[in-house]
Amino acid sequence: MLGSAHESIPARVMELSLRGCLLEVSAPLKEQQHLRLKIFRSGESFETSAEVLYVRATGAGVVFGDMAPKSRDVLQAWVLAALDEQVKLEHS
Repeated sequence: MLGSAHESIPARVMELSLRGCLLEVSAPLKEQQHLRLKIFRSGESFETSAEVLYVRATGAGVVFGDMAPKSRDVLQAWVLAALDEQVKLEHS
């Protein structure tokens, strides 16, 4: 979910890292646009400020800004779980 003070826009996370993500979004975004980003997964969520780095036909790349320690912990757990899953797939 993307948002500003004026609106909320649903989006899909295509790639995720500790520093940012690639979003698939139907609404137009602009480079350097500032957002409030909230990502939900399996009953958990994290929230952060973000800035649009680039916009392509396939999505928009955003870099995360400041986030609360609890949100940082959730994000780190998600990224570590994804890496563990990738290692398991490579070794099966």
